[in-house]
Amino acid sequence: MATMKSNQASALVYSTEAGGRMCPDCRAPMAQCRCKELKARVPATDGIVRVSHETKGRKGKGVTVIKGLALDAAALAAVGKQLKTACGSGGTVKDGTIEIQGQGDHRELVIAALVKQGHTVKRAGG
Repeated sequence: MATMKSNQASALVYSTEAGGRMCPDCRAPMAQCRCKELKARVPATDGIVRVSHETKGRKGKGVTVIKGLALDAAALAAVGKQLKTACGSGGTVKDGTIEIQGQGDHRELVIAALVKQGHTVKRAGG
């Protein structure tokens, strides 16, 4: 006879009390789910965009990091795409920051592009 392991993180399959389908993130009924509203909120910042160059945790590879843009996720991704195109390199947008990868230091180019868009920019770090 086969035994089944219980998974404590599994969602409720059926209940007469719940309102049907459940949200996988907040475990609330889909009609009461507020996850999309929470993700769409703009993070609070001091209005200054900080551009730095980091190598920590990246096996010595340099990455230009842009923090402090008060934009929602879609707008942040669009700005990230513009900056990556301007620098001619790759990168990513995660956790409210934009990371521009590639050879060399892209800080001056990124600062010029952000000032042109109307942001207040500071160069952070060395």
